[in-house]
Amino acid sequence: MPATVHLKDIAASVGSELGVSRWFTVDQTMIDRFADATEDHQFIHTDPERAAAETPFGGTIAHGFLTLSLLSAMNYDCIPRIVEQTMGINYGFDKVRFITPVKSGARVRGRFVLDEARFRGAGMLTVRYNVTVEIEDERKPALTAEWTTIIQFDPKDRPEDV
Repeated sequence: MPATVHLKDIAASVGSELGVSRWFTVDQTMIDRFADATEDHQFIHTDPERAAAETPFGGTIAHGFLTLSLLSAMNYDCIPRIVEQTMGINYGFDKVRFITPVKSGARVRGRFVLDEARFRGAGMLTVRYNVTVEIEDERKPALTAEWTTIIQFDPKDRPEDV
């Protein structure tokens, strides 16, 4: 279970690694379910025999967007919870790069560095993470990105000095 942190202490963590998630196995069942959900059934994801014969990957690979979507679970797994938070909202991604394909059966984990924390309005905090999804036993990561979220909180909980 991730630790907790108070709003008043967030600024001190800027530039620090906040957490590394547990390993998540990206198996063929997960890939197939993602293909069904997104209607992206390209053979490099869903046909192990053809992917082994016709690609340099030796089998199927996960959709890049599947790997990206795992960031939510990875975040919940390791990022400290803000005590005063009432809701979190995805704001978006910048500089998403899919660097190394994730082969079916591989394990991945997320690494989160707090790049920025900026108070907006009376009850919002914008948080930007530099995220890396690592693949077990691979030199290069699956992806890197800048992920911005908005943390909402009751305005009465806003630290006085920000």
